[in-house]
Amino acid sequence: DSDLSVTGVDFLKSQNSVQHHTDAYNISSPVVRRGQPFLLQLNLSRELRPTDTLALHFSIGERPMEPTGTLMSLNPRSRRDISGWQINIVKSNGTECLLSVTSAPSAAVGIYGLSVKTGSNVYRPEKNTVYLLFNPWCEDDIVFLSNEAERNEYVLNDTGYIYVGSAYNIFGRPWNYGQFEELILDTCMYLLDKSGLKMSSRRDPVIVSRAMSALVNANDDNGVVLGNWSGNYESGTSPMAWIGSVAILQQYYRTKKPVAYGQCWVFSGVLTTVMRCLGIPARSVSNFNSAHDTDENLRVDIYLNDKGEKLKWLNSDSIWNFHVWNDVWMKRRDLPSGFDGWQALDSTPQEHSQGIFQCGPCSVKGIRDGDVYLPYDSKFVYAEVNADKVYWRVTQENGRNKYTRLGVESQSVGTNISTKAVGQNRREDITWEYKFPEGSSEERESMQRAISFLQPSGLTPRARFAAVPTAEILSGAGNMIQNEVVPKSGVELKITNEKPLYPGDPIEVIIIVKSTTAGSWTVDLTGSCQLQSYTGKVSANLGNVKQTVKVEGNSEVHVPLKIMPDAYMKALAAVDDEEHVHITAIAEIQGTSEKLTKEASLSFEYPPIQVQMPETAKVNKDFACSFIFKNKLNVPMDNCKLMVEGLGIFKMTTFEEGNIQPGRIIKSEVICTPTRVGEKKIVARLTSNQVKDISVEKAITIT
Repeated sequence: DSDLSVTGVDFLKSQNSVQHHTDAYNISSPVVRRGQPFLLQLNLSRELRPTDTLALHFSIGERPMEPTGTLMSLNPRSRRDISGWQINIVKSNGTECLLSVTSAPSAAVGIYGLSVKTGSNVYRPEKNTVYLLFNPWCEDDIVFLSNEAERNEYVLNDTGYIYVGSAYNIFGRPWNYGQFEELILDTCMYLLDKSGLKMSSRRDPVIVSRAMSALVNANDDNGVVLGNWSGNYESGTSPMAWIGSVAILQQYYRTKKPVAYGQCWVFSGVLTTVMRCLGIPARSVSNFNSAHDTDENLRVDIYLNDKGEKLKWLNSDSIWNFHVWNDVWMKRRDLPSGFDGWQALDSTPQEHSQGIFQCGPCSVKGIRDGDVYLPYDSKFVYAEVNADKVYWRVTQENGRNKYTRLGVESQSVGTNISTKAVGQNRREDITWEYKFPEGSSEERESMQRAISFLQPSGLTPRARFAAVPTAEILSGAGNMIQNEVVPKSGVELKITNEKPLYPGDPIEVIIIVKSTTAGSWTVDLTGSCQLQSYTGKVSANLGNVKQTVKVEGNSEVHVPLKIMPDAYMKALAAVDDEEHVHITAIAEIQGTSEKLTKEASLSFEYPPIQVQMPETAKVNKDFACSFIFKNKLNVPMDNCKLMVEGLGIFKMTTFEEGNIQPGRIIKSEVICTPTRVGEKKIVARLTSNQVKDISVEKAITIT
């Protein structure tokens, strides 16, 4: 009559992983979600008797203890509640005992160790770790998401798009999130450990997501991605070149050093991967005309010279063509009721929050309603989607700067807020989730509410330029909430390009001065053309036009602005950033004090990459995939690199293509061996000195 001992533990991985939606993780250990039962089979030295003692010990952290909820001692025959965990015997048959274990829906997320105690014997399986994740399928988990299609998109989809470009020309950049790939889950667990969060804080997705927003950037804590907006990326990988998060996170895990380099879409893509990997529903969100309001006064000042060109030295606030952050889904039990659901989270290092570069989570509903007092960082996010643009002209008078206010634009910031649609490869506009319709009564109420929590500084150039005494400002101090001035003359400005912009061709833009009412007006028009990065940083002044035009009645005058290739191609190739053509127009109506301003940001267009491969393939059977590109531009493309990746098909591969002359065709081929069934995507990205980002993706069904 021997002592009972355990001879083996089977985690029944394939059975549990399907039930827990974790079967895609490329890892040998079992991965389960909290608040949901999983099965374990014990192999025993003899059959289990009513008098035997049996306990399973699940432990997490360096010093597991029952009072801190980091050691759960589960006895299937005792009804005692252990921190909300439960265990019961499903069936006991001879020397096999099948157990069902349910972790608490608020259990700490991380790697648990298992040991089994029978009498005085303790058995530790050789592979005794279990990964426990957040559970959007569990109603009692605060990340619960009720809609199945949304769970499939925001938790399980490992590919997607990040929307970039400008409000005039939005395009989806394919991004491989790859949350199930090799080493990604271990990287997330490493980040959780690195965060230094107490185990009790690891229960809470609000605290975990905030910590991850800090750790995805390298600032303060040697986190994952090193930001660089200098235009020079020789000592690392250009932010434009990445296809997805996998190579970045794998490199970080292997070296434990920040990966160079990232910009906002890279930070957002990596944070989406980390959140989905941990089980928190997440999406990358792009805000077009995004205000970077450095002093939270809901105003971005734009300073122009008399040619209408932005002055680099004076613009400390900026309007980014787009900025990408994240939404994560969770209940906010730390806030008054009504702020559950999507929370904005941003890992791009922009401003300190509580001493380090982190931002959010901040309730999207709170942003819409103007509740900017709510944690975390809602004033900053509110300004990104709601700030007013104030234009100033800076001229010299008696050796001093004179500031003239040209106008206020209250409806251009925070437009076309975009994310990938659920279950479809298209853009969804979610601006309505962040703000009420422009000009509606709800929008005005929200703005009034937000302003009651801010210290607006009136419409004067910012105080930090102490050399500017207020007396010098000859026009413009006034009320904070300014509705956009509808000009009395009925003169309007519009900027358009007649044909697509291709690098190596002339840039041809038309500024339209239009009159919509009776009367005759003489208009002094100034137009400028600059090359700038998506963050509004000017890299070259390309040219300008000054003209006086007459409009009367319902008529319009077209003023062309043409820039020849020689004037911009050198500047375009000199920086590694993707540049936009930025047009600023100022109209001053003679005989009145009326001034109008208009800006437009135009993107270059590029020839496509073609992908040739079968529409379907069999798992573990090779097939060939070819990438073909013809340089249809009038200029050579120097130092070309083609990066390709197919999750579950082949690892990221880089082809050095050298210089591609106009008219030349290149062809590269990858032999693919699919390892997972389902619809998979192959993504390719081509970069060069002249053209920074040509992307393509193609789907294939693996059976």
